[in-house]
Amino acid sequence: MVTLPRVGTRVSVRYRRPPGSVPALSDAVGHLLQVDPVVRVQTRQGDVVEFAAADVLTVRRLTDVPVRNSQIRAVEHAAALAWPGVQQDWVDGWLLRAGHGATMRANSAVPLAIGASMNTVPAIVDWYTQRGLIPRLAIPDRLIPLGIDTPIECETRMMVCDLAHVTLASRSASNVTLASRPSREWLDCYARDVPVDVLAAVVGGDIVFALRADAAVGRASVTQAPDGTRWLGLSAVRVAPDSRGKGHAKAVCAALLAWGIDHGATRGYAQVVDGNAETAAAVGLFGSLGFTAQHRCRYLRAAPR
Repeated sequence: MVTLPRVGTRVSVRYRRPPGSVPALSDAVGHLLQVDPVVRVQTRQGDVVEFAAADVLTVRRLTDVPVRNSQIRAVEHAAALAWPGVQQDWVDGWLLRAGHGATMRANSAVPLAIGASMNTVPAIVDWYTQRGLIPRLAIPDRLIPLGIDTPIECETRMMVCDLAHVTLASRSASNVTLASRPSREWLDCYARDVPVDVLAAVVGGDIVFALRADAAVGRASVTQAPDGTRWLGLSAVRVAPDSRGKGHAKAVCAALLAWGIDHGATRGYAQVVDGNAETAAAVGLFGSLGFTAQHRCRYLRAAPR
Protein backbone atom coordinates (compact mmCIF):
# COMPACT_ATOMS: atom_id res chain seq x y z
CA MET A 1 0.00 0.00 0.00
CA VAL A 2 1.23 3.52 -0.81
CA THR A 3 2.33 5.55 2.23
CA LEU A 4 0.29 8.71 2.76
CA PRO A 5 1.63 11.83 4.53
CA ARG A 6 0.07 13.19 7.71
CA VAL A 7 -3.43 14.61 7.90
CA GLY A 8 -3.51 18.28 6.89
CA THR A 9 -0.96 17.92 4.08
CA ARG A 10 -1.98 19.19 0.66
CA VAL A 11 -1.55 16.40 -1.86
CA SER A 12 -2.27 15.17 -5.35
CA VAL A 13 -3.52 11.56 -5.21
CA ARG A 14 -4.20 9.19 -8.10
CA TYR A 15 -6.57 6.36 -7.14
CA ARG A 16 -8.65 3.52 -8.61
CA ARG A 17 -12.35 4.10 -9.01
CA PRO A 18 -14.89 1.29 -8.36
CA PRO A 19 -14.87 -1.61 -10.88
CA GLY A 20 -16.63 -0.73 -14.13
CA SER A 21 -16.08 3.03 -13.72
CA VAL A 22 -15.12 5.06 -16.77
CA PRO A 23 -12.46 6.30 -16.52
CA ALA A 24 -10.96 3.65 -14.26
CA LEU A 25 -8.63 6.11 -12.51
CA SER A 26 -9.08 9.58 -11.07
CA ASP A 27 -7.11 12.28 -9.24
CA ALA A 28 -7.89 14.25 -6.11
CA VAL A 29 -6.04 17.46 -5.24
CA GLY A 30 -6.51 19.04 -1.84
CA HIS A 31 -5.85 18.66 1.89
CA LEU A 32 -5.92 15.26 3.56
CA LEU A 33 -8.70 14.99 6.13
CA GLN A 34 -8.28 11.26 6.82
CA VAL A 35 -5.86 8.55 5.67
CA ASP A 36 -7.15 5.22 7.03
CA PRO A 37 -9.14 3.09 6.33
CA VAL A 38 -10.85 5.59 4.01
CA VAL A 39 -8.89 8.42 2.45
CA ARG A 40 -10.72 11.75 2.49
CA VAL A 41 -9.41 14.74 0.52
CA GLN A 42 -10.98 18.20 0.68
CA THR A 43 -10.58 20.06 -2.60
CA ARG A 44 -10.05 23.78 -3.08
CA GLN A 45 -13.77 24.13 -3.83
CA GLY A 46 -14.66 22.55 -0.47
CA ASP A 47 -15.84 19.20 -1.84
CA VAL A 48 -14.68 16.02 -0.08
CA VAL A 49 -13.48 13.08 -2.20
CA GLU A 50 -13.43 9.63 -0.54
CA PHE A 51 -11.79 6.36 -1.60
CA ALA A 52 -10.20 3.31 0.01
CA ALA A 53 -6.58 3.57 1.12
CA ALA A 54 -5.91 0.34 -0.77
CA ASP A 55 -6.97 2.05 -4.02
CA VAL A 56 -4.27 4.73 -3.85
CA LEU A 57 -1.77 4.34 -6.71
CA THR A 58 0.45 7.41 -6.30
CA VAL A 59 0.61 10.41 -4.00
CA ARG A 60 2.58 13.63 -4.27
CA ARG A 61 3.01 16.30 -1.59
CA LEU A 62 2.10 19.85 -2.62
CA THR A 63 2.70 23.23 -1.03
CA ASP A 64 -0.13 24.39 1.25
CA VAL A 65 -1.16 26.91 -1.43
CA PRO A 66 -0.11 27.31 -5.07
CA VAL A 67 3.24 29.12 -4.98
CA ARG A 68 6.30 29.60 -7.16
CA ASN A 69 9.64 28.03 -6.28
CA SER A 70 11.18 31.51 -6.23
CA GLN A 71 8.75 32.56 -3.48
CA ILE A 72 9.66 29.54 -1.38
CA ARG A 73 13.37 30.15 -1.91
CA ALA A 74 13.09 33.85 -0.99
CA VAL A 75 11.44 33.39 2.40
CA GLU A 76 13.58 30.35 3.24
CA HIS A 77 16.72 32.37 2.50
CA ALA A 78 15.62 35.17 4.82
CA ALA A 79 14.62 32.65 7.50
CA ALA A 80 17.97 30.86 7.34
CA LEU A 81 19.83 34.15 7.88
CA ALA A 82 17.53 34.87 10.82
CA TRP A 83 18.33 31.59 12.61
CA PRO A 84 21.88 30.82 11.43
CA GLY A 85 23.49 29.18 14.44
CA VAL A 86 26.91 30.48 15.42
CA GLN A 87 28.84 29.12 12.43
CA GLN A 88 27.85 29.05 8.76
CA ASP A 89 29.36 27.83 5.49
CA TRP A 90 28.09 27.82 1.92
CA VAL A 91 28.71 24.54 0.09
CA ASP A 92 27.40 24.03 -3.47
CA GLY A 93 24.31 26.18 -2.90
CA TRP A 94 23.57 24.83 0.58
CA LEU A 95 23.80 26.98 3.71
CA LEU A 96 25.26 24.86 6.51
CA ARG A 97 24.52 26.06 10.06
CA ALA A 98 25.93 24.93 13.39
CA GLY A 99 24.71 26.10 16.79
CA HIS A 100 26.06 23.82 19.54
CA GLY A 101 23.44 21.20 18.60
CA ALA A 102 20.63 23.35 20.05
CA THR A 103 17.50 23.27 17.83
CA MET A 104 17.25 21.60 14.44
CA ARG A 105 16.85 24.95 12.73
CA ALA A 106 20.27 26.20 13.89
CA ASN A 107 21.97 22.88 13.13
CA SER A 108 20.90 21.88 9.64
CA ALA A 109 21.83 22.44 6.02
CA VAL A 110 19.25 24.09 3.76
CA PRO A 111 19.37 24.20 -0.08
CA LEU A 112 18.92 27.84 -1.07
CA ALA A 113 20.63 28.29 -4.43
CA ILE A 114 19.17 27.13 -7.73
CA GLY A 115 21.04 23.96 -8.66
CA ALA A 116 21.63 22.74 -5.11
CA SER A 117 21.30 18.95 -5.11
CA MET A 118 21.63 15.85 -2.97
CA ASN A 119 25.04 15.26 -4.54
CA THR A 120 26.42 17.56 -1.84
CA VAL A 121 25.23 15.31 1.02
CA PRO A 122 28.63 13.57 1.58
CA ALA A 123 30.31 16.97 2.03
CA ILE A 124 27.50 18.05 4.37
CA VAL A 125 27.91 14.88 6.45
CA ASP A 126 31.66 15.52 6.75
CA TRP A 127 31.12 19.16 7.82
CA TYR A 128 28.77 18.24 10.67
CA THR A 129 30.73 15.15 11.71
CA GLN A 130 33.88 17.27 12.09
CA ARG A 131 31.96 19.44 14.56
CA GLY A 132 30.55 16.53 16.54
CA LEU A 133 27.00 17.24 15.35
CA ILE A 134 24.31 15.10 13.76
CA PRO A 135 24.21 15.85 10.01
CA ARG A 136 20.71 17.12 9.25
CA LEU A 137 19.03 18.53 6.16
CA ALA A 138 16.17 21.05 6.16
CA ILE A 139 14.30 20.48 2.88
CA PRO A 140 11.60 23.01 1.92
CA ASP A 141 8.84 21.93 -0.44
CA ARG A 142 9.92 21.57 -4.08
CA LEU A 143 13.49 22.85 -3.67
CA ILE A 144 14.78 19.25 -3.44
CA PRO A 145 12.50 16.29 -4.34
CA LEU A 146 11.84 13.89 -1.44
CA GLY A 147 10.08 10.56 -1.71
CA ILE A 148 6.92 9.99 0.32
CA ASP A 149 8.69 7.18 2.19
CA THR A 150 11.71 9.33 3.18
CA PRO A 151 12.10 9.15 6.99
CA ILE A 152 11.26 12.58 8.44
CA GLU A 153 12.32 13.69 11.93
CA CYS A 154 10.29 16.90 12.00
CA GLU A 155 8.00 18.89 9.72
CA THR A 156 7.28 22.62 9.93
CA ARG A 157 4.73 24.90 8.29
CA MET A 158 5.88 28.21 6.87
CA MET A 159 3.17 30.80 7.46
CA VAL A 160 3.49 34.19 5.72
CA CYS A 161 1.74 37.55 5.62
CA ASP A 162 1.86 40.95 3.97
CA LEU A 163 2.75 43.45 6.70
CA ALA A 164 0.79 46.17 4.86
CA HIS A 165 -2.32 44.38 6.15
CA VAL A 166 -1.32 44.83 9.80
CA THR A 167 -3.73 47.44 11.14
CA LEU A 168 -2.81 50.22 13.57
CA ALA A 169 -4.98 48.57 16.19
CA SER A 170 -3.10 45.28 15.96
CA ARG A 171 0.22 47.12 16.21
CA SER A 172 -0.47 48.52 19.67
CA ALA A 173 0.71 46.48 22.65
CA SER A 174 0.92 47.43 26.33
CA ASN A 175 3.38 46.21 28.95
CA VAL A 176 5.75 44.75 26.36
CA THR A 177 9.43 45.66 26.52
CA LEU A 178 11.92 45.23 23.67
CA ALA A 179 15.65 44.56 23.99
CA SER A 180 18.52 43.64 21.69
CA ARG A 181 19.52 40.71 23.94
CA PRO A 182 17.43 38.25 25.96
CA SER A 183 17.31 39.18 29.65
CA ARG A 184 17.36 36.69 32.51
CA GLU A 185 13.61 37.15 32.86
CA TRP A 186 13.16 36.51 29.14
CA LEU A 187 15.19 33.30 29.33
CA ASP A 188 13.27 32.09 32.41
CA CYS A 189 9.96 32.55 30.60
CA TYR A 190 11.30 30.96 27.39
CA ALA A 191 12.35 27.93 29.45
CA ARG A 192 14.27 26.14 26.71
CA ASP A 193 17.90 25.04 26.82
CA VAL A 194 19.12 27.18 23.93
CA PRO A 195 22.40 29.12 24.40
CA VAL A 196 22.15 32.90 24.25
CA ASP A 197 24.63 33.13 21.38
CA VAL A 198 22.34 30.88 19.30
CA LEU A 199 19.25 32.88 20.21
CA ALA A 200 20.95 36.20 19.44
CA ALA A 201 22.55 35.16 16.15
CA VAL A 202 21.52 36.80 12.87
CA VAL A 203 23.37 37.29 9.58
CA GLY A 204 23.13 40.71 7.93
CA GLY A 205 20.00 41.78 9.76
CA ASP A 206 18.41 43.10 12.94
CA ILE A 207 17.08 41.21 15.95
CA VAL A 208 14.93 41.99 18.99
CA PHE A 209 13.52 40.19 22.03
CA ALA A 210 10.07 41.02 23.42
CA LEU A 211 8.96 40.40 27.00
CA ARG A 212 5.60 40.80 28.66
CA ALA A 213 6.67 40.44 32.28
CA ASP A 214 5.91 37.03 33.81
CA ALA A 215 3.58 36.24 30.92
CA ALA A 216 5.08 35.77 27.44
CA VAL A 217 8.17 36.23 25.29
CA GLY A 218 9.03 36.32 21.62
CA ARG A 219 11.91 36.90 19.23
CA ALA A 220 11.93 38.72 15.89
CA SER A 221 14.46 39.41 13.20
CA VAL A 222 14.51 41.37 9.96
CA THR A 223 16.64 39.90 7.17
CA GLN A 224 16.70 40.40 3.43
CA ALA A 225 15.98 37.87 0.69
CA PRO A 226 18.04 37.88 -2.53
CA ASP A 227 15.19 39.64 -4.35
CA GLY A 228 15.51 42.61 -1.95
CA THR A 229 12.40 41.86 0.14
CA ARG A 230 12.89 42.57 3.84
CA TRP A 231 11.27 39.80 5.89
CA LEU A 232 10.22 39.93 9.53
CA GLY A 233 10.48 36.52 11.19
CA LEU A 234 8.62 35.73 14.42
CA SER A 235 10.04 32.91 16.54
CA ALA A 236 10.50 31.69 20.12
CA VAL A 237 6.98 32.83 21.07
CA ARG A 238 6.14 31.21 24.39
CA VAL A 239 3.84 31.92 27.31
CA ALA A 240 4.40 31.24 30.99
CA PRO A 241 2.48 28.16 32.22
CA ASP A 242 0.36 30.19 34.65
CA SER A 243 -0.44 33.05 32.23
CA ARG A 244 -3.63 33.57 30.20
CA GLY A 245 -1.88 32.27 27.12
CA LYS A 246 -3.03 33.53 23.75
CA GLY A 247 -3.80 37.11 24.83
CA HIS A 248 -0.29 37.68 26.15
CA ALA A 249 1.31 35.95 23.16
CA LYS A 250 -0.71 38.10 20.77
CA ALA A 251 0.41 41.27 22.57
CA VAL A 252 4.06 40.19 22.24
CA CYS A 253 3.59 39.41 18.54
CA ALA A 254 1.89 42.77 17.95
CA ALA A 255 4.88 44.56 19.46
CA LEU A 256 7.26 42.53 17.29
CA LEU A 257 5.20 43.23 14.16
CA ALA A 258 5.34 46.95 14.87
CA TRP A 259 9.11 46.74 15.41
CA GLY A 260 9.55 44.89 12.13
CA ILE A 261 7.53 47.44 10.17
CA ASP A 262 9.57 50.23 11.72
CA HIS A 263 12.72 48.41 10.54
CA GLY A 264 11.59 48.29 6.93
CA ALA A 265 10.08 44.82 6.70
CA THR A 266 7.25 44.42 4.20
CA ARG A 267 6.60 40.68 4.55
CA GLY A 268 6.41 38.45 7.59
CA TYR A 269 6.76 34.75 8.34
CA ALA A 270 6.50 32.31 11.21
CA GLN A 271 7.59 28.66 11.24
CA VAL A 272 5.30 26.30 13.16
CA VAL A 273 6.35 22.77 14.13
CA ASP A 274 3.71 20.34 12.95
CA GLY A 275 2.26 17.42 14.87
CA ASN A 276 2.83 18.39 18.50
CA ALA A 277 0.61 19.62 21.34
CA GLU A 278 1.31 23.29 20.56
CA THR A 279 0.66 23.20 16.80
CA ALA A 280 -3.03 24.12 16.84
CA ALA A 281 -2.49 27.01 19.27
CA ALA A 282 0.43 28.39 17.24
CA VAL A 283 -1.44 28.15 13.93
CA GLY A 284 -4.43 29.86 15.55
CA LEU A 285 -2.28 32.64 17.01
CA PHE A 286 -0.47 33.47 13.78
CA GLY A 287 -3.66 33.04 11.78
CA SER A 288 -5.36 35.66 13.96
CA LEU A 289 -2.55 38.07 13.03
CA GLY A 290 -3.06 37.53 9.29
CA PHE A 291 -0.53 34.77 8.58
CA THR A 292 -1.50 31.94 6.22
CA ALA A 293 0.26 28.66 5.45
CA GLN A 294 2.39 28.74 2.30
CA HIS A 295 4.62 25.63 2.27
CA ARG A 296 6.38 23.12 4.51
CA CYS A 297 9.92 22.18 5.42
CA ARG A 298 11.06 18.70 6.46
CA TYR A 299 14.06 17.84 8.60
CA LEU A 300 15.88 14.54 8.12
CA ARG A 301 19.19 12.99 9.02
CA ALA A 302 21.71 13.09 6.21
CA ALA A 303 23.51 9.93 5.19
CA PRO A 304 26.30 9.52 2.60
CA ARG A 305 25.07 8.16 -0.71
